[in-house]
Amino acid sequence: MNTKKRDPYLALRYKEFRAYVLARFLITIALTMQAVIIGYEVYELTNSKILLGLIGLTEAIPAIGIALYGGYVADKSEKRNMLVAFISLYTVMCALLLVFTHSDMIASIGKENVVILIFFIIFFTGIARSFSGPASFGLAAQIVPREVYQSSITWASTAWQSGAVLGPAVGGILLGKAGITFTFGIIVVFLCIAIISLLMIDKKPIQFIPKGESVYESAIQGLKFVYHNKVILSCISLDLFAVLFGGAIALLPVYAKDILHVGAEGLGWLRASQAMGAILMLLFLAYFPIKKNAGKILLGAVFGFGIFIILFGISKLFWFSMFCLIMSGALDGISVSIRHTIVQMATPDEMRGRVSAVNSMFIGSSNEIGEFESGATASLMGTVPAVIFGGCMTCLVVIVTFFTSPSIRKLELKEHSAAD
Repeated sequence: MNTKKRDPYLALRYKEFRAYVLARFLITIALTMQAVIIGYEVYELTNSKILLGLIGLTEAIPAIGIALYGGYVADKSEKRNMLVAFISLYTVMCALLLVFTHSDMIASIGKENVVILIFFIIFFTGIARSFSGPASFGLAAQIVPREVYQSSITWASTAWQSGAVLGPAVGGILLGKAGITFTFGIIVVFLCIAIISLLMIDKKPIQFIPKGESVYESAIQGLKFVYHNKVILSCISLDLFAVLFGGAIALLPVYAKDILHVGAEGLGWLRASQAMGAILMLLFLAYFPIKKNAGKILLGAVFGFGIFIILFGISKLFWFSMFCLIMSGALDGISVSIRHTIVQMATPDEMRGRVSAVNSMFIGSSNEIGEFESGATASLMGTVPAVIFGGCMTCLVVIVTFFTSPSIRKLELKEHSAAD
């Protein structure tokens, strides 16, 4: 009988993985701080719900449009240097936001022009994400052996969620106490430290060499791989529609200012709540990983996510709103852990960038499109009905998936091949 004790810290025993996790943590803090500040500043300058939704859509358009090419470039490039290059671009974009949102600049060129410049920078941030995401996914798989993947995914997700907890909270508090210029300065510092941490990782060999096919043919290989792998396709499809309709995060500035009346600091805590729940769940999964009935657990988690989004929508109490977001985040953490583990295990090394790009197109960008959907429906039917509608649609997606996708119901966390 195998009595070997599971080591929950297995991935963290690799020096380069620790450097990667630190960088991921700092990058997430920085970008989630930036998201809170941009959302609050745009709403302060315009008082427009539809523009809140357009923030996400502006980033999603380039992220979707060039995602496949970004994955292709990541696969044929040295991933550490590529990731450093695009995090450096993030840093430049953040420094420009620091300048453009300064009170003197707003007074000089006017609110409307500042908002236009903010959206222009967000667009270029979406371009950078199309390349940095696949590079990060591919690099993570190259710094630990295959048998450590589940542990590395758990800790990488924990680092991301930890940053997503601290980022909005710190961003909201600093914005309220120290102002927008100082807060953007802190973000730039975090990104610079992340770049230094990434440089502590050795360069990795390139595992994909184009074999004469065109860039287009090579780029769409990731799309074809996902389409023909029923397990990955089912997981991504479920998350896509659930996230698309569960984009209540875009309306948090409205809740903070007009419904819960808690200001910038309260907005920071609301933005942090989902990630707070997710990190608690991911830490739990590090010690007690899912071993059986992964598909049914996945469906139950996404359904519960929709229920708590509905409860958040009708809440007028700050503490209960935070509780609902924490619970929705915990349930989303289960979904993220299962999906990432399946995708990492099922993807050949030479295709990781392109498969990650497809994953980003359908999941990462659906966050932003979901935020646009929330902003648009809020403008049409009101803020609270829009959030309730989104939660109901998420639950409906789960019910339809349960009855139409046996591959999800029977899903187990085990080694999958491209033929699954």
